[in-house]
Amino acid sequence: MKKIVLFFFLLCFAIPVLAQEGFEFVKTKTTRVKVRAQIINNLIFIPVKVNGVNLLFLLDSGVEETILFGFEDPKKINLQHVERINIRGLGENEGVEGLKSSGNVLTIGDIQSKNDVLYLITDPSFDLSSFVGISVNGIIGYSAFKNHLVEIDYQNKEVVFYKPDSSFHKKIEKEYIKVPITIEKQKPYVNTLVKSGTEEVEAKLLIDTGNSDAVWLFDKFSDKIDVPEKHFNDYLGQGLSGAVEGKRGRIAGFSIANFKFESPIVAFPDSISIKNLNLINNRLGSLGGEILKRFSVVFDYERQQLFLKRNKAYKSSFYYNKSGVEVWRSGVQWIKQLIIVPDNAMVVDRSKDNPEKMTANLKYKMELKPIYEIGYIRENSNAAKSGLLIGDVLVAVDGKEVYNYSLQEINSLLWSEDEIWIELKVIRDGKLMTFKFQLVNIL
Repeated sequence: MKKIVLFFFLLCFAIPVLAQEGFEFVKTKTTRVKVRAQIINNLIFIPVKVNGVNLLFLLDSGVEETILFGFEDPKKINLQHVERINIRGLGENEGVEGLKSSGNVLTIGDIQSKNDVLYLITDPSFDLSSFVGISVNGIIGYSAFKNHLVEIDYQNKEVVFYKPDSSFHKKIEKEYIKVPITIEKQKPYVNTLVKSGTEEVEAKLLIDTGNSDAVWLFDKFSDKIDVPEKHFNDYLGQGLSGAVEGKRGRIAGFSIANFKFESPIVAFPDSISIKNLNLINNRLGSLGGEILKRFSVVFDYERQQLFLKRNKAYKSSFYYNKSGVEVWRSGVQWIKQLIIVPDNAMVVDRSKDNPEKMTANLKYKMELKPIYEIGYIRENSNAAKSGLLIGDVLVAVDGKEVYNYSLQEINSLLWSEDEIWIELKVIRDGKLMTFKFQLVNIL
């Protein structure tokens, strides 16, 4: 599967985190709970009920807290015991205002947490939905992982919660590779090997399911990790405190346990973007979804273990965005579409003698469709040289109207291993404009 627009999300709160009991099984005889997930650009989204309200959350091992956004009025989700706080995280800015709420009931399938602390971001400008193309209401971290074995099956798009003493533990001991991890400040860390040039360097990384890239490396924290000579400056994603920028390049190799990957594409976030992070000692980066998606992954926080079993994506190539264009969903619009009303007694007559005659019932239908715009263009890319600008409203890619596509489908059109030509039609200041540029491999 081709990678699409990148989104990374790590948080560092300006306040202490309260201890939480975490999720427990509602039915005592049940040993596992399976939840269908949406996988978008290596990120995992699962349904979560908050005080009885159905919502969609990013499952993110890289955060301690449970975060909500998109609700200007906390009464809509029945939040109790609310107080104002300041929240900061990845990005250049200082943070945003928010609310802290205790005593909330969260439900995932047949597991439930009855006393959860939530953090509500009230700033309406923060909208994860714009970057992934679906309506997302929050992010859930440590509380979802702490009490159970948690399996993320990227291939079957499922997240399964198992009781720690279930028979599944014996199965994974036999069929999976066990990797020791540490849980520090309620987040999982693993020791890996990074081959930068000809030398292998041991690197302690945060295991971050909320990071869609393969690996992030903090080159400023180690004199043995260097940005490859062949690299480019890039937008890495959007954090709570603003845009995250840095460099991208291929390193010689990366290893976790006995799994080895040659020439992966990794990111090197700049020091300004990570200035708000409260980093633990010896951490040199993050391990993200572009590596994790190649396995069935099982987290066991209680025993401080990670289990990996390779899947069909294990040998997939490492891609990057050759177009240099990031597309975001910026709103919705009404589109008038001609449809054929289903009727078994009617058919469409498409004969050459009467090309316009239709014997089926026709009807116009108004539908809400997404609006997409260009949110970022990489400097010195062919897209930038063609004349495209940030804020251009995207109309079509290679002649295909974009409102009929999801954001993931649009980005898949912009990603290619081949050095093909791309045509984009955009609206700028009310004018329809066309731009063409070639995808060029620079790594």
